[in-house]
Amino acid sequence: MATAYYSTVLEWPAQDVWEIIRDFNNYPVWVRGAAESEIEGGKSGSTVGAIRNALYQGQRIRQRLLAQSDVERSQTYEFCDAPTLAVTGFRATLRVTPVVDGDRAFVEWWATFDCEPLQRAELTETLRIRFGNWLQSLRESMGSDSAKLPALAGSAAV
Repeated sequence: MATAYYSTVLEWPAQDVWEIIRDFNNYPVWVRGAAESEIEGGKSGSTVGAIRNALYQGQRIRQRLLAQSDVERSQTYEFCDAPTLAVTGFRATLRVTPVVDGDRAFVEWWATFDCEPLQRAELTETLRIRFGNWLQSLRESMGSDSAKLPALAGSAAV
């Protein structure tokens, strides 16, 4: 079993960051490269078991929400199919924790998965870089386009 991990601190309160991430269907709002996202079967983006069908960099990806906690500000998901990654047993968690000093957010994203032993280091690094890039796009979205981010525009839910 391999683990990829990335963390960062964002200059916004943890609750504001969580309001953007918590809706599993908000992928295009904060992930650069995601063109569209739809939750299959008419479920909401906060329903455990919901499947996100997203178009990311021209490829369809399907991910299932396995767990979500507003108390812990975390969500865990798995791939229903991973067309670009040669992995099995993929499970990822994204968590937002308050940083009291400065009212900021500590955001961490990790995934566990199985793969061919010779690919382990490369796939771990690839995912670490992707997590970092996606969290950077979250940072940029929150900083530069608050009009499309409901939590920062005063909405109670995303």
